[in-house]
Amino acid sequence: MTVATENQTTQLLIVDDHPLVRSGIKALIQLEPDLAVCGEAEDQATALRMIGVLEPDLVLVDISLKNSNGLNLIREITQSHPGVMTLAVSMHDEYTYAIRCLKAGAKGYIMKQEGTEKILEAIRCVLGGRTYLSPDMTQCAVDQLGAGKPTQSANPVDALSNRELELFQLTGQGLEIAQIAAAMNISPRTVEVHRSHIKKKLGLRTSTEIFQMAYDWLRTQGMQP
Repeated sequence: MTVATENQTTQLLIVDDHPLVRSGIKALIQLEPDLAVCGEAEDQATALRMIGVLEPDLVLVDISLKNSNGLNLIREITQSHPGVMTLAVSMHDEYTYAIRCLKAGAKGYIMKQEGTEKILEAIRCVLGGRTYLSPDMTQCAVDQLGAGKPTQSANPVDALSNRELELFQLTGQGLEIAQIAAAMNISPRTVEVHRSHIKKKLGLRTSTEIFQMAYDWLRTQGMQP
């Protein structure tokens, strides 16, 4: 990590598919004399190219990206650029995604609804070498990642793998098999395999039931299809 000095700032890259969100976070960061935004991206491919060129200290990553998925990006950054830290900044429910992000390599998770002061607090926490989670999620993370047995979630969606959850979300958005395959860069056959696993894990019988449950779940998450 770059250490900020009088003439040196810590460089941050913002990855979010909403221009207004990127502008808001950028404006917040620019008020800090030791922090700077070195670039912005709306999808995984662009973000990875920019990381290779700009070498940021910290990448702020949303979960839902244009034509890509934030969890995949966090994992790829962790593997390909181990010196670059990531912080998930997302509107999505932390109980569904925070632990997944930590396991993928993120140094923290902050919900956008927390407001600008909390987002800045999360950035400072991660830059200081610590992991940032809300107080409630901190205890949940200790339970799930600690030495003891993981807590049992009441949310059946938590039983899905990251790829299955991504496919589940795309299904709830009304995408057909071919569209899902293109979005996830997998074959239609692999989509069907994932769907069969989802049916088994969620106790569903048909693709229509998967769609209905995914559609309802997106609504509860504030992600209107």
